Amino acid sequence: MPPEKSQCFGDVLRRDEDPGNPLSKWWIFFLCITLFYGFAVLLTVTGKAYEDKAPIPAQVVTTQGHVLFTGNEIRKGQEIFLQNGLMDNGTVWGHGAYLGPDFPALTLHRMGENQADIIAKANFGKLFDQLTESQQNEVEALVPVALKQNRYNAKTDTLVFNDAQTITFLNEPTLWAEYLSNPVNNGGLKANLITSPEQLKDLSAYFMWAAWASVAPRPGESYSYTNNFPFDPLVGNLPTTSAFIWSAVSLIFLLGGIGLVLFITGRNPAWEWHNSLNSLTPWTAPGNLSDSQKSLLKFVAVVALLFLTQTLVGGGVAHFRADPGNFYGFDLSKLFPSSLLRTWHLQLSIFWIATGFVAGGLFLSRVLGGIEVAGQKLLTNLLFVAFAIVIFGSLLTEWGGLCGLWDSWSFWLGSQGWEYLELGRLWQILLIAGLFIWVFLLVRNVKPALQRPSTKALTIMFLIAATAIPFFYIPAVFYDSQTHYTVVDTWRFWIIHLWVEGFFELFATTMVALLFIELGLVTKKVGLRIIYLDGILIFMGGIIGCGHHWYFTGQSNFNLVVSSCFSALECVPLVILCAEAWPFIRTANNCEQSSGVNKFRWPLMFVMSVGFWNFVGAGVFGFLINMPIVSYFEVGTYLTPNHGHSAMFGVFGLLSLSLCCFIIREANTDENWVKIEKYIRLAFWGLNVGLALMLILSLLPNGFMQLWDVLANGYWHARSVSFTNHGAMSFAGYMRMPADLIFIFLGAVPFLIAAIKTWRANLNKK
Repeated sequence: MPPEKSQCFGDVLRRDEDPGNPLSKWWIFFLCITLFYGFAVLLTVTGKAYEDKAPIPAQVVTTQGHVLFTGNEIRKGQEIFLQNGLMDNGTVWGHGAYLGPDFPALTLHRMGENQADIIAKANFGKLFDQLTESQQNEVEALVPVALKQNRYNAKTDTLVFNDAQTITFLNEPTLWAEYLSNPVNNGGLKANLITSPEQLKDLSAYFMWAAWASVAPRPGESYSYTNNFPFDPLVGNLPTTSAFIWSAVSLIFLLGGIGLVLFITGRNPAWEWHNSLNSLTPWTAPGNLSDSQKSLLKFVAVVALLFLTQTLVGGGVAHFRADPGNFYGFDLSKLFPSSLLRTWHLQLSIFWIATGFVAGGLFLSRVLGGIEVAGQKLLTNLLFVAFAIVIFGSLLTEWGGLCGLWDSWSFWLGSQGWEYLELGRLWQILLIAGLFIWVFLLVRNVKPALQRPSTKALTIMFLIAATAIPFFYIPAVFYDSQTHYTVVDTWRFWIIHLWVEGFFELFATTMVALLFIELGLVTKKVGLRIIYLDGILIFMGGIIGCGHHWYFTGQSNFNLVVSSCFSALECVPLVILCAEAWPFIRTANNCEQSSGVNKFRWPLMFVMSVGFWNFVGAGVFGFLINMPIVSYFEVGTYLTPNHGHSAMFGVFGLLSLSLCCFIIREANTDENWVKIEKYIRLAFWGLNVGLALMLILSLLPNGFMQLWDVLANGYWHARSVSFTNHGAMSFAGYMRMPADLIFIFLGAVPFLIAAIKTWRANLNKK
């Protein structure tokens, strides 16, 4: 039987139905143990990154002792790589963008070809291409023997290049100058991006060092500093034994984890929130917001505007992939090169998703606290101004930085160049400060809830989850443009993975639980249990699982072992959420007529779609690429953005929009909602259908075609522009267009209309 609607109309969160902490302290204990153990291992892995990183020699010399380049030139080369936005064009060790090649992989293959020619001349008096098949086989067997020698002398801090490596380096500046000259051949970079001979030499030194680290064995080991990545049989780079073994072990962790959690939850029916419904009071009357809550409508409008802009920019990036030289008769690279568009695409996604969470957090903290705090509206408006300055100021200065307006200040004002963290250092510091101010406003709102036994535990978890967001963004300032790549990539994924998939997800779970409580779907006791259980499950695999990004970026085998196992556990909570999906839908449907939940049908539909994409995008597509042996062949192919789009937007993007939907619904009376609801309904279907088509028609088939080519021809070939911009790959790129049009015009545009109409309607209210 559906639960009966309470006759008393009030605020659920302020009812003392379960005074005191309703749960056993064992929940807190296990959550703390999970966090402590997870961070102990993660900090160990992070520390080993400093210890195990490939050395940057003081100088690189020929066999005759002539200096080719120095360690300072390698670091300058990395700085040039970042200043020119090349990480938003191609990749280093599989990390970056997919418009261009993996730069060290291409350099490494050239090194192998030069080595093959030298051996062929020495043994047969001909170039490699002129040999018979049997002779080529003989030469190919000798190439790895010549290249897989580590000639670095730690005592003298000197690296010796053999003849093939020397020839490769001397030819690299000319080859990279040619690549950077024509937007048609490089994925839409600005024409003649780098012409300085000195800069081209430094850039080549950086790529040569990364290529050397990819093939040179670690001291005392049979595999390279990058665990033999990238795959290139010519130079002898093949997957390690550990990649096979620990991939198999990770499956045991996955199946064992799922079985254990299903057993525990199955024998404790009380943990199932849908079996614990009481006669609960639903949300307060829509259209009756406080002053500080009304001020959040500006945030919602900005979220919708930034979201639409990001989709348009993303469409431009997708077009560069399919046809980099022609944007409907216009050379887009002259004004908006692909590196700039991709920088904006990533930064805009972070900005609008975070802004949605900020607005949702402030809205729910007001509900949790129950009173309008003096001066909260003014402070909220000031926070809005601060966010606007950071968002729009950083976007403009990134444009200026990539256009070369302030090369010497690009790191601070323009783009740092690191993927996802392109934000200039000054803007990063201001963003962290703004997020801490946001936490301060949350504390002001929820102070009364801390005084009530019935809401104290829930409020504490809310504040812990919120405070973790600015705190765990701080590692973004732990490095600069010349810090060792392995070290930077370690801290970078503390942000990309741990910040987003860990603490953002915990905060998201907390806010969803608050929404369910306020809507009358769950009790406070069950809502708090959801937060603890989800936190334990998320952090059980999510903290250590962060290391699956570091399999091949210069970390040792230790990271591969622990990260592969615990990364598999990241799928466990997603399986549980999927198992709970139907009972949730059934419960919501049963409550529609009696508790008023039907008034929030479309905001709740957004929440349910988050669960779907969490399982498909983060779970299925995530696990598809997270095993070491799969990641070895796949990382940096289109299977990565296939997971990234379905997880980043499908989970965090849709959740941010769902919070905005709740605010929009609450800002409209029932009469006004009839006019707004059609836009929200259209946006829901447009976004979900558009995302699904984007994956099915383009990203997924492109990813499998690239994976096939990696296995057939080597990683360097599958990442080359000659492969990605031609034939079936280009056709699949064009097939993304219908998906993008649906996503933009039937998804993002209707959502913007709903947000603007709601904002304007409330501006006209006295």
